[in-house]
Amino acid sequence: MSLKTELMAKLDAAQPEMIKIRRHLHKYPELSFHEEKTAAYIKAFYQNLDCQITNYGEGYGFAVEISGGQPGPKLALRADFDALAVQEDNDLPFKSVNPGVMHACGHDGHTAYLMVLAKALIELKDRLHGSIRVIHQNAEEVSPGGAKGMVADGVLDGVDNVIGLHVMTSMPTGSIGYHLNETQTGRANFTITFTGKGGHASMPHLSNDAIVSGSYFVTALQTVVSRRIDPFDTASVTIGSFDGNGSYNAIKESVTLKGDVRVMKETTRKTVRSQIEQIAHGIEAMFGVRAEIDYDDNYPVLVNDPQLTTSVMETIKAAKIPELTQVFDCGPQDPSEDFAYFAQHTPSCFFYVGCQTSDGANHPHHSPDFMLNEDALIIAAKSAGAAVLGYLDQSK
Repeated sequence: MSLKTELMAKLDAAQPEMIKIRRHLHKYPELSFHEEKTAAYIKAFYQNLDCQITNYGEGYGFAVEISGGQPGPKLALRADFDALAVQEDNDLPFKSVNPGVMHACGHDGHTAYLMVLAKALIELKDRLHGSIRVIHQNAEEVSPGGAKGMVADGVLDGVDNVIGLHVMTSMPTGSIGYHLNETQTGRANFTITFTGKGGHASMPHLSNDAIVSGSYFVTALQTVVSRRIDPFDTASVTIGSFDGNGSYNAIKESVTLKGDVRVMKETTRKTVRSQIEQIAHGIEAMFGVRAEIDYDDNYPVLVNDPQLTTSVMETIKAAKIPELTQVFDCGPQDPSEDFAYFAQHTPSCFFYVGCQTSDGANHPHHSPDFMLNEDALIIAAKSAGAAVLGYLDQSK
């Protein structure tokens, strides 16, 4: 029996275990940087397996080392395991029991597939030409993200390449999407407070209205993308919060706004930040207010190495996975992803596994009714497993 055939058989046999793990994680979600019990649960799974566990970063992230029986390259596989501050609105027997916390992005599925795949690879490790570092990463959802600290702590030391994946409710179950080069947006967040002088609504001339200042800022911000970014480039600037709550007859002394920035080129990131700061200082001069800016440039643009990604996709296609019906270039994706820190450090491939529910309903990521099709788990495990064997086989 070939190594690939044996691995696929092990994954088929372990599919119920995969689903069981996913449902346990879904029922007991934990927020970014607070995943203590989740990390302990995952580590307990590996306790009696022939592997080595090492903690990385300041959070709960760790890696599992699988040393192959033959010399070869070192490949890393990564899955995230944090949840979101979302109240679940699904009627499931494994619905989240933690109020206001939910696996609303599929990280429970990422972790479940990778745990089972890692176990199968450990059982076959003597026949592997090279080694595998399984990265269980915490805190993907919240800046600065768990990946950044793990990379700084050496989780990629000695690693030649990294592969990761994300389930996608926007893609049909049975499909795999990918893209070469710039694949997911880079991200920044900012908070800005405008402070003027409060007063009575009947005497505006004695005050300095922060709401007016903030409103002009929001309006002027619309010119950043429309007039400062090349139309062939990609960027978005969004004000997601305008905290101007007060009394109907009082002029606000200060308002706080929160914003989000997405870009597809790091050079565009610099332009957007410069323009936002310039507009804020212009508002200061125009209205005589004070602007305090807290600007967080965080997740980089996720860049897929074209050679590695092409090779991974060809390997997955050649594996003829029965549950897989389509492998296609899905184009660049709008959301940001802190896997970008791994890709920034080491040539990487990040692809997408469709997990749309069988009825075709829309259950968006980060929504209270997020739901994934659990048939996607075996596809994720088999596609990543095929990629691993194909990658290591090339080193013979």
